[in-house]
Order: sequence, then C-alpha cells, then structure tokens
Amino acid sequence: MTPRSAASRRAGRAARRGDAPRPAGPAPDRAALRAAALSHVARFSTTVAGMERVLTRVMQRWGRRAQAEGMEPADIAARIGESAPDIAAVIADMQALGAIDDARFSESRARSLTRAGRSRRAIGAHLAARGVDGAVVTQAMEETLGARGEEGRETELAAALVFVRKRRAGPFRRPEEEGEAAATRDRRAMEAMARSGFSRDIALRALEMDAQEAEERIWRMKSA
Repeated sequence: MTPRSAASRRAGRAARRGDAPRPAGPAPDRAALRAAALSHVARFSTTVAGMERVLTRVMQRWGRRAQAEGMEPADIAARIGESAPDIAAVIADMQALGAIDDARFSESRARSLTRAGRSRRAIGAHLAARGVDGAVVTQAMEETLGARGEEGRETELAAALVFVRKRRAGPFRRPEEEGEAAATRDRRAMEAMARSGFSRDIALRALEMDAQEAEERIWRMKSA
C-alpha cells in the first residue's frame, strides 16, 4: 500500500468528521497576502521577520490544500517560490504604513519585559529570536533601559527586584520564613536569576536590599 501524504491524511480526517475541506483555489496573490498582513497587524505587533513567517505560512497552507486536491508538488513549490517578491513588497508596504517597525517593537517589548522582571540579556535574546537586527536591539535597549552604565544598572536592578518579588525571596520573603528555609529560598532565587541572565552582583544587591527601598525602586521603574 502506498503511504499517504500528510495533506491526504488531513483531508481524510476532515471527510470522516463531515467537514468539507476548504478548496485550495488559486495561489494567494499580492492582494491576498496584503489582506492577511493587515489582518495580522490589526491584532498583533510584529517584526519584519515575524511578518515574513506569517505570510510564508499563508502560502504553505495553500500548498497543503493544493496538494490534497492533487496538484503536483513541484508546481506547488514553484508557486510558493514565486511569491517571495510579493511577500517582500507587502512587508515594505506595511513598513511604509508604520504597521511594522522593528525599532518601535523592540523598545515597547524591552520596556514591558523589564517591568515583568526580565534581564537585559534575556530581552536581547527574546528580540533576536524574533529576527530583530542586533544593532536595532542594542539601540532600542539603550534608549529604553539606559546605556550599559549606571543608568542601565539601575534599570537592571529594578527588573531583578521584580524577579525576586515573584519568587518571594530576599526583601519579599514571608515574615515567618527564617533560618535555613529563608537561606534555601534565597539560594534558589539566586540560581534562577543566574539562569535568567542577571549578573551575580545585581542578584546579590536585589536579595540583600531593604524591603522599602526595593518597593520604591520597582515603583520608580514602572512609573518611568
């Protein structure tokens, strides 16, 4: 028996459920890709690389439906390949409209992640994973978090305090938690902070800080 393709299996499952498979129709053209892009940016903020992935998936979904209807894989691959200029043009259009802006995305994401207790290193990795250029990431973080100097360290410390507060460690420990239990909680928080990209110096300062000062620093960071 000849093995069935994944597309054929999906079509078979849809038929058994009584669902009418969606016709493949013609391959998405530039207008269809633009409509998909507008629909996406209306709901989500994204990057150039993120939008490229979204539109590529639009073409791939069409390809799976076309294959289920019997279209030759080589013809499908050729049509998907031909869509590259359309995808690039749609992305350029979204940038011209201001719907996609990697710098603005990076600044907004850096600010929100810092307030959520993420380290500078973790934020850089997060943005890089979304395809943002390294120079754009560096500039965005310097503008929102401060340069790698005293200002940047103060922001990083405030983020570390948010992290510690979530762990109920250091100045945020429960009053009844003392001795070995307190030491164990702080040690585990220290290990977690190292894994999350905080330096040892920042982690120690956060864990050893007075509770009132810690709350004030968090408030100032989130109010900025």
